[in-house]
Amino acid sequence: MELILAIGIAVLCSCGIYLMLRPRTFQVIIGLSLLSYAVNLFIFSMGRLRVDAVPVIDSGTVDASQYTDPVPQALVLTAIVIGFAMTALFLVIMLAARGLTGTDHVDGREQR
Repeated sequence: MELILAIGIAVLCSCGIYLMLRPRTFQVIIGLSLLSYAVNLFIFSMGRLRVDAVPVIDSGTVDASQYTDPVPQALVLTAIVIGFAMTALFLVIMLAARGLTGTDHVDGREQR
């Protein structure tokens, strides 16, 4: 399972970097989104996903390895919300830049 997750993170990361290097603004936005999804999966995998384990430790002396770490889940949830807001902001900026320049290239001019 860890190998499949690592391959998935690598594919998302490499596709995101490839799209970020493209000259069109929409491709750059999609690349940023894919890269943020790869980072979210990486952070989530650092929490050692456990099935049917409670996320809160009761009082007293307990074995902490039997519980799920809630911090990566909270970080990923926050990152999803921030990533959605960032994508919406970039789309608005892309539409405004296209209206001003008449093109959707990153540098603002067509290749000749």
